[in-house]
Amino acid sequence: MKRLILAIAAALSLGANAKAADTKAYVPSPEIMQARKEFADSRFGIFLHWGIYSMMGQGEWYLNYGPDAREYAKAASGFYPSKFNAHDWVKAIKDSGAKYICLTSRHHDGFSMWDTDQSDYNIVDATPFGRDIIKEIADECKAQGIKLHLYYSHIDWTRDDYPQGRTGHDTGRDPSKADWPHYYDFMNAQLTELLTRYGDIGAIWFDGWWDHDEDATPFDWQLPEQYAMIHRLQPSCLVGNNHHQSPFPGEDIQIFERDIPGQNTAGLSGQEISRLPLETCQTMNGMWGYKIMDQNYKDTPTLIRYLVGTAGMGANLLLNIGPQPNGELPETALERLKEMGEWMERYGETIYATEGSDFPAQTWGTSTRKGDRLFAHIMTPESRHIFVPTTAKVKGAKEFGTDRKVKFSKVADGVILELDALPEGPDHIVELDAPLR
Repeated sequence: MKRLILAIAAALSLGANAKAADTKAYVPSPEIMQARKEFADSRFGIFLHWGIYSMMGQGEWYLNYGPDAREYAKAASGFYPSKFNAHDWVKAIKDSGAKYICLTSRHHDGFSMWDTDQSDYNIVDATPFGRDIIKEIADECKAQGIKLHLYYSHIDWTRDDYPQGRTGHDTGRDPSKADWPHYYDFMNAQLTELLTRYGDIGAIWFDGWWDHDEDATPFDWQLPEQYAMIHRLQPSCLVGNNHHQSPFPGEDIQIFERDIPGQNTAGLSGQEISRLPLETCQTMNGMWGYKIMDQNYKDTPTLIRYLVGTAGMGANLLLNIGPQPNGELPETALERLKEMGEWMERYGETIYATEGSDFPAQTWGTSTRKGDRLFAHIMTPESRHIFVPTTAKVKGAKEFGTDRKVKFSKVADGVILELDALPEGPDHIVELDAPLR
């Protein structure tokens, strides 16, 4: 089976070479265009960073900070997440209002969370747990009607054949044994497994390009060939890459890390905003992977406002949870999911399948649009009078959910809404009948 997978991956890579030689030639297929629309309409997903690093309780980058990779790998022999239940995970996430899950299939520590033939360093062969996490979650996503996306790291701090970049210098690897063609074939063989064994995958979410982006000698990741292989294996599978750059040819979504598009408070999202579907990934607490000392969870109003602000920029929010080593989602994370689900049950119509705001974010909040309906999301008002700088012809205004009329007056460059009182709660929504023409 291993030889067959390698042969398929090699053939697809070779077949893609000619088509991808000119990287500007990528023309999205009808299947991709439909998948992009469905992705953009979903607006909300949950990120899951889970691997043997959860056992250390120090986050997903623990191996980078000093442990020898061989000592680190011994943790696999004790990894037994006895309380893992894929049905419960997927149900809690679906009930939150999220439309898709993005799960780490292999992070920078090189440990694979599925039954891969390419390495014994995986959840089935290296642990007493012996179960294929990707398969169980993929089956549950299909059963419960939620999309599955897979994170895949381009870098590996454990394999000698991965050419050493900016990170992972102290893990005991031998840089003299770097063999990019061998490592590239390994990755493509793994991706082929993920895209041929687990049903429909909504997206492959790459990470790690930045490990070589500042080298004096340019590094060729051979992304066009890899992207073309993915699109051949699953014509509706989207490709995204968390490289913190403007999108490369062959990519279908643009990713922003820890910032709403247009912001750059974390220093990772200074790239221009493209016309591709957009996604912001953000943590529920401070870390991506489980960290035992990190209980600094954002409260539900903050998370709701982040979701609304992201939608106001026409983007999705991919909100991260770091599952515990015993296989449970943290209790606080489950509380946040439940509370967000209750809010989305009432107000999701103003988020799902909407376009971004007609105007830049205001001090009071932002807006989303669905046809002629403009939803003013008033989150941080300073007074009862809200200036909405829209060029649309506003014909009426009412509270969303109650249909109570809201007084408004037309002024130059927009309208002023007159609220009865300063609203409470994370988001007070006024629906405007506001056709653009």
